[in-house]
Amino acid sequence: MASKRWRMAIGSDVAGLAYKEMILADLQDDDRVESVRDLGVPASDPESESYGQVGIRLAELVAAGEIDRGVLICGTGIGMAISANKVPGVRATVAHDSFSAERSILSNNCQVLALGQRVIGPELARRLVKEWLGYEFDSSSPSNEKVVVITRYEERFAS
Repeated sequence: MASKRWRMAIGSDVAGLAYKEMILADLQDDDRVESVRDLGVPASDPESESYGQVGIRLAELVAAGEIDRGVLICGTGIGMAISANKVPGVRATVAHDSFSAERSILSNNCQVLALGQRVIGPELARRLVKEWLGYEFDSSSPSNEKVVVITRYEERFAS
């Protein structure tokens, strides 16, 4: 389990707003979280941004080293993951079960977890985030070379 304190961010579109608010409160109360930034959408204007805008903004913070990990929530999690994965240096995944959340860190060193408010219940969403924060990637594991392949390919095309 992780001993690190994470610098976090969370964001959603209108379809993930309720879960974002719930998980934001959980993150603020989690001793493993050093800080958490709310990247929207705001409850006062939930139609103000699309999943693409929020997902890219969060991923840019990861790529810049300003945060360690992020949680994104939309209807399915898919749009958020696709958006975040467009930012060079970021690995985002959708997870709807504990094993996938675990492997996203231990096998793939993902920095972004995307969830779907329309496809999983609130308690499962909360549990997945809590579990996900407990894992740290081991760069001495056999998975490291697999992640390096992806990183090297990406670096060839990043501007």
